[in-house]
Amino acid sequence: MRSGVIAQKVGMTRVFTDAGEQVPVTVLKLDNCQVVAQRTAEKNGYDAVQLGYGECKARHSTFPLIGHAAKAGVGPRRHFREIRLKDPTDRKPGDEVSVGIFDGVQFVDVIGTSKGKGFQGVIKRHHFGGQPASHGTERKHRSPGSIGAYGANRGWTGKPKKGLRMAGHMGDARVTSRNHPLVKIDAANNLLLIKGALPGPNGSLVFIRKAITARLKPVEEK
Repeated sequence: MRSGVIAQKVGMTRVFTDAGEQVPVTVLKLDNCQVVAQRTAEKNGYDAVQLGYGECKARHSTFPLIGHAAKAGVGPRRHFREIRLKDPTDRKPGDEVSVGIFDGVQFVDVIGTSKGKGFQGVIKRHHFGGQPASHGTERKHRSPGSIGAYGANRGWTGKPKKGLRMAGHMGDARVTSRNHPLVKIDAANNLLLIKGALPGPNGSLVFIRKAITARLKPVEEK
């Protein structure tokens, strides 16, 4: 099975290496992450498994989802995620997925929803430099400047160009943070310690998979 799980972000801490160096890590917890359904190439046209995460009361779910989870022999779940596979897996509905699937994995990708920051201006949202702070600029220091120059648009329309960076809603978007070193696997407590900051607030759900683009350096022989 391809290494991928749903986990909950607990918070950040630090661990120390044998050399005494501190490493900032984000702690992720797996709690009752189980296989809810299995897709096969013969029946569905592709190989995949569907994971269910987070127990919930039946009154907080729906009858279709309750029956869907009951087929696998598990209770209602709050969240579901399907993972495509290249080859068929030996995992069956009802099997629990733990942090042990990341044994031997050095780097992971983390997919989550970033923190929402509301409506922000161009300086915070797009890192604009702002207007000159010298003589002649009055109450316009953080403005974006001209947005409707005719020469910068297609044809001779006066409309702003599509994709122009302007003020607007910032954050609360799907983010994929790639190639984070997997520092430690705590199998006893079902925890993953991943180096660096990860998208989303504490308590939010993230999807963790084995890194796709990470390039491992060859080990030098002494």
